[in-house]
Amino acid sequence: MVVLATKCYVEGDARDRALDGMNSLVANDVGELDVDWHVGVRDDDFVQVDVSGEDAAVARNVLAETWGEVVAHDEGLEAGEEYVGTLESWDDDGFVLDAGVDVRIPADEIGLGRGSPEQVVERFGLVQHLPVRFVYGGDVGDPDAEPSRLADAERDRLYDWQRGDGRLNVNSATRGEVRATVNRAGHAQDIVTVERLGLLEQSVVCTEDTDPPGLLAAIGSYLPAEMRCVV
Repeated sequence: MVVLATKCYVEGDARDRALDGMNSLVANDVGELDVDWHVGVRDDDFVQVDVSGEDAAVARNVLAETWGEVVAHDEGLEAGEEYVGTLESWDDDGFVLDAGVDVRIPADEIGLGRGSPEQVVERFGLVQHLPVRFVYGGDVGDPDAEPSRLADAERDRLYDWQRGDGRLNVNSATRGEVRATVNRAGHAQDIVTVERLGLLEQSVVCTEDTDPPGLLAAIGSYLPAEMRCVV
């Protein structure tokens, strides 16, 4: 079994479609290995893949490398190690990530320039449940623990978003649903691609001449989701 650092938090038909899509993604990742698998969802919405077969250990490693892995509660997080959590909330004091346990990233450890955490969220187009890499500082009850922080690779990724031609980030929708929505709104020619960030978190990469806020306004009525532009 491996618990992936991506969530399925929609319900009904949307949940069924998301899990069907997740099953296809797992097949792309490990389908050539000698394994069987079953995709499910834990009570905390993290996607869980049960893997069996001769290549099960290899398959679990591939999935963990591709998606990030949520560490079992009885193993715990190790100080100084890099993990993936999902962005659950933010306030004046920083970000709260869900990595199987809540991990707080203090505002001065976000490392994405000036401004409050909310301003950083708006500037970088961050949406709830976005998978985010971080370095764990240690147990908050340990007086010698360092604060947790965003990983250097994560900061680099987000700054790269700002240096590009423009992005619109979306949650609560699969990649296929976002692509179909852009097409339905008549804006297929205005995007380069839809980049998968998580199972239900996507990034619409705009062409050089596309205005991301304008694209948001154009497709917003078609897609009931949280959407933010990279400023």
